[in-house]
Amino acid sequence: MRLDNERESGNVEDRRSHSGGYGGGISMGTVMMLWPILRPLLRSKFGILLIAGGVLAYLAGYNPLAFIGMGTMPARHVDNAKEEKSAVFIKKVLATTEDVWHHVLLKYGIEYRPPKLVLYRGYTRSGCGGAQAQMGPFYCPADKKIYLDLGFFDELAKRHDAPGDFAQAYVLAHEVGHYVQDLLGTLDKAQRAKRGLGGKRANALQVRVELQADCYAGVWGHYAYKKGLLDPGDAEEALRAASAIGDDILQRKTQGYVRPDAFTHGSSRQRVEWFERGFESGNLEACNTFR
Repeated sequence: MRLDNERESGNVEDRRSHSGGYGGGISMGTVMMLWPILRPLLRSKFGILLIAGGVLAYLAGYNPLAFIGMGTMPARHVDNAKEEKSAVFIKKVLATTEDVWHHVLLKYGIEYRPPKLVLYRGYTRSGCGGAQAQMGPFYCPADKKIYLDLGFFDELAKRHDAPGDFAQAYVLAHEVGHYVQDLLGTLDKAQRAKRGLGGKRANALQVRVELQADCYAGVWGHYAYKKGLLDPGDAEEALRAASAIGDDILQRKTQGYVRPDAFTHGSSRQRVEWFERGFESGNLEACNTFR
């Protein structure tokens, strides 16, 4: 991306110097992320014993997620110079999302008050419970903040084979998309609707929420392209990232098979398709995933 002449957002809360480790309890967000793995384990005595062993390991001070490749037991090594460069980049990306969504939502008579981005290492507290690096970036509606451990981008490049600065920008733009959904009332409506649904139907509704955030990330990308901020190949980086973190790919990596009824973010094909819709159109109407 061509961000040398772009400003850095001031809506950043940097907690990197006083966060870290994996303490503070397992949050509900972590449990929901692991639910597709935990649910089949609960159906057998061996699975229950495995979960019990994980709980005992956690109480003894170990990180059980490390055993399934979703976390590391010690705090990660930090290359301060590299991380600071990444922090500056992500602050500039955040600033571009502020400019784009101010412009887009003004057409609908909506004032865009930007969310805060919290940068942390390893672990911190959020309005939605504990924020842990292995959870990945997320938006918390309770405090209107986006939480990001910059180490996630190393995981994105190495574990998911989705390197590149625009792939990182797409991840942030997706979380900003959730904030836009919050402003428009979509998140609240979806949350209320999910309370009356069973597991499979609730998951299906959540997929629609996530795919719309992908589409909103595409809307941001549309205007970033028009402003001349994209390098050749940037859009392909975002599409590769969207594909790499599709539920089908992640399930196949973690459990060896795919269960569509347990999807919460959408398949690789769906995530790519909805990002492309937003990118090509640049408008909210193209992002109605609830039809």
